[in-house]
Amino acid sequence: MFERIRHMLIKEFIQVFRDPRMKAVVFVMPIVQVLVFGYAVTTDVKHVRLAVIDFDASVASRELTARFIETPYFDLAGHVDTDAGAARLLDHGQAQAVLRIHHGFEADLRAGRTAPLQLVVDGTDSNTAGIVLDYAARIAGRFGTHVLASRLSRMGGGVSEEPLTLETRAWFNENLESRNYYVPGVIAILVMLITLMLTSMAVVREKEAGTMEQIMVTPITPGEFILGKTLPFAVIAFADVVAITLVAVFWFQVPLEGSLLLLFGATGLYIMTTLGIGLLISTMSSTQQQAMMGTFFFYLPAVLLSGFMFPIANMPEAIQWLTCVNPLRYFLIIIRGIFLKGVGPAVLWPQMAALFGMGVGTLWFATTRFKKTLA
Repeated sequence: MFERIRHMLIKEFIQVFRDPRMKAVVFVMPIVQVLVFGYAVTTDVKHVRLAVIDFDASVASRELTARFIETPYFDLAGHVDTDAGAARLLDHGQAQAVLRIHHGFEADLRAGRTAPLQLVVDGTDSNTAGIVLDYAARIAGRFGTHVLASRLSRMGGGVSEEPLTLETRAWFNENLESRNYYVPGVIAILVMLITLMLTSMAVVREKEAGTMEQIMVTPITPGEFILGKTLPFAVIAFADVVAITLVAVFWFQVPLEGSLLLLFGATGLYIMTTLGIGLLISTMSSTQQQAMMGTFFFYLPAVLLSGFMFPIANMPEAIQWLTCVNPLRYFLIIIRGIFLKGVGPAVLWPQMAALFGMGVGTLWFATTRFKKTLA
């Protein structure tokens, strides 16, 4: 048995690495992708292009405008004189928001009246628009507090600029950097893509290459054949995980608070599951083209329904139940918990048990579907 599996392993490694371009695809491309995605996948909103319509042209209006521009969240896109000019900037994408200061703004402030202020935001991207509105509300609120404190101080009230201060503290991700949240998720997505792509071609490639006839006359069992097909890809996947994790920790400075041993153990369960799914796709396909299409048919919904981009709690209840058969959903909880929270098996055991069950089930099903036949 072990001798037969050893020969299968040698054959698979030779088949994978005999093409130099395949080595680059397996080892170089994941590192390039995590570098690209690590910078690109972020929800931080900065350098919003802001146009200003200042109908008041007063000291107060200029001070308010300066408060917006001095932050890293807004960049001045220009001053316009009319609403039509501001609309053109929004339509052409030259501005993402327009700050509209009404005539009499400073006079209302000095008289103690409510001074209206309008911010027009491009709502094409609702998430970005909501964040921009929150930024603007905070800046305007602080400016209003400053004006009120100055007015009371002149009246002899002696009120400080900020009579009430809210101190906040974030656990696990102190600086609230979205990169620390998304980069571990990128690791999980890349591992799934690599293992699915490699294993989904494994069995069907033997059929198309005509080598299945040679396997038919050997004493190898279906279980040994599947094991010989999966172990090389598992080793390759672990090597990619190590390389990508090093990039995440040392290049992007993502904190690794938990156990490295637990991370590799959970990754093994995850890889077992994705390898089983890939082999199942391969055994159900007749050509490599069918296997490729089947891989993407599974991969794209798995990413969208994993909680990587959209919270699962916000999905319809029926879709939430559907995500329970998605291995990426469980591994995202595990890898983020280990990286950011430093939690252990006492917290993550339900997700690890789900991955173990799915991995054993998919590998068993793939083994039973495999038959030493050309059909």
